[in-house]
Amino acid sequence: MRLFLCPILFLLLLLTGCSSYRPLSRELRKSPALNDHFTGFALYDWKTQKLVVQHNAEQYFVPASNTKLFSFYAGLTTLGDSVPALRYVSRNDSLIFWGTGDPSLLNPNLPDTTVIHFLRQRPERQLVFSPANYAGPRLGPGWAWDDYNDDYSAELAALPLYGNIVRFKAAGQLTTAPRFFRDSLGSSAQHRGRRVQRDEARNHFDRPTFSRPFQQDVPYRWTPELAAQLLTDTLRRGVVVAPVPFDRSARTVFSVRTDSLYKRMLQVSDNLLAEHLMILCSSTQDTLSSSVGIETAIQKTLSDLPQKPVWRDGSGLSRYNLFTPQSLVVLLQKIYRKVPQERLFKLLAVGGSTGTIQKVYKTDRPFVYAKSGSMTGVYNLSGYLITKKGELLLFSLMHNNFAQSVAEMRDRTAAFLTRIYERY
Repeated sequence: MRLFLCPILFLLLLLTGCSSYRPLSRELRKSPALNDHFTGFALYDWKTQKLVVQHNAEQYFVPASNTKLFSFYAGLTTLGDSVPALRYVSRNDSLIFWGTGDPSLLNPNLPDTTVIHFLRQRPERQLVFSPANYAGPRLGPGWAWDDYNDDYSAELAALPLYGNIVRFKAAGQLTTAPRFFRDSLGSSAQHRGRRVQRDEARNHFDRPTFSRPFQQDVPYRWTPELAAQLLTDTLRRGVVVAPVPFDRSARTVFSVRTDSLYKRMLQVSDNLLAEHLMILCSSTQDTLSSSVGIETAIQKTLSDLPQKPVWRDGSGLSRYNLFTPQSLVVLLQKIYRKVPQERLFKLLAVGGSTGTIQKVYKTDRPFVYAKSGSMTGVYNLSGYLITKKGELLLFSLMHNNFAQSVAEMRDRTAAFLTRIYERY
């Protein structure tokens, strides 16, 4: 009798577990808040190791900055504990160095002096920067050209400096960092805007026409020659540019911990870090190419995703990217198995506490640890949810093609996920 009852009992428990999630499936199908646009959802129960809810989960969506979860995983599986900052060789009286795409050098949001100290202390008479190992574009595929003045659209480069942005601050007096660009700031009779505006093709910046306090980061046009000038100005010793072919015997200087890069990228959605993370991943193959980093990640670590991603840039700024909720949940499983929970949850944005979701999910204790992604008509959130009963759920909720504001869709997402927190 016991042998007969055990399978029946197991079946009843399985059916009961599945049925408990039926209200969510019904809400996804019928709720006006989730049906006046294209919505996809996948929910994975870590305890049972099963996908318990799927709604358009196998359909492709524009992911926006949910793309950074893929870049994060590529970094986890490719890089070590520290970021490779420079490759170099010493020849006669010259130190020749190549960039790796490390975005931390002189970055105002990731202060690190390792490379500066290294270059200042070198005994060679001449410092030579070679840009020969990077031939990629300055902007990613599918980026809007007229975003060039916005901080989230900083250029791609072999050797980013100062985050590839100029930081303007006004508090009585307008300051410029790096100071190198002070003489590039002026005023134009045609400029009547309330923000600093750069010429599209050159590093000339028009000041705003008001005097109230503000801070604004504006991308500059990167060139190898400008990089050498900025380093010369900072190091107080000359740096020249020469197209020396990359030497595979070059040694490596390391800079910041990779977790400091991951944390800022995931919490505040820093596009420059995400883009250069993929360039860093390619540098381990002695080449600098975001597309090489992406294709290698797809082939080596993501070939088992249920739907092959259409992955075009590291940050998600491109609308060419297409991922499915189902694949994102599988990616979240991979990340969770690789990174201990305590470390992982410190890197992600925390609902009600840090990052891009700090203004929502206000409860006594945090329960959402996730990555958001937004642009016009797009809002997505993918990550980990710990229910009131202590159950761990992995989720991806994706909204595309809505006419409402991103803020409204963010609030709808928060309301839906809060109901899951309360119910399960």
